[in-house]
Amino acid sequence: MAQPTNTQFAVGVHLLTLLAAKPGEWRDSQSLAVSPATNAAHARRILGQLRAAGLVRSQPGPRGGWMLEREAAQIDLAAVWLALNGEDPVLGMHVPKPDCGAGQRVHDSLLALDRRARRALLAELAQSTVADVLRADGAMVADGG
Repeated sequence: MAQPTNTQFAVGVHLLTLLAAKPGEWRDSQSLAVSPATNAAHARRILGQLRAAGLVRSQPGPRGGWMLEREAAQIDLAAVWLALNGEDPVLGMHVPKPDCGAGQRVHDSLLALDRRARRALLAELAQSTVADVLRADGAMVADGG
């Protein structure tokens, strides 16, 4: 199976479920990075974006780490998607040559399709929360693996 080029959303949801499994506990990025099979620096980059969106908080120092900013049931997956992808297109878009009429029409059509796909994606993601993901696989997430 082909691998996606951007896994930030999946890793972000994974990290959030790990935090949700131990509410009220500070978790360091090194230990959080193990389960999604990434490195601590990548985990911190993703967690930093989630912090900017108000989904997690951090505390520096040896007793610090990361913690959910709100309850897992209050974090829908659309908010996670937006925190990590912003206004980026859902589809892989290219910019055609400015003087190519056919290319411009294709681009405009795909842009309209991308807007519809984005609305549908966000509507679907808004139906699930981090708590839902945690419940779906509670035993594995609670164990950290």
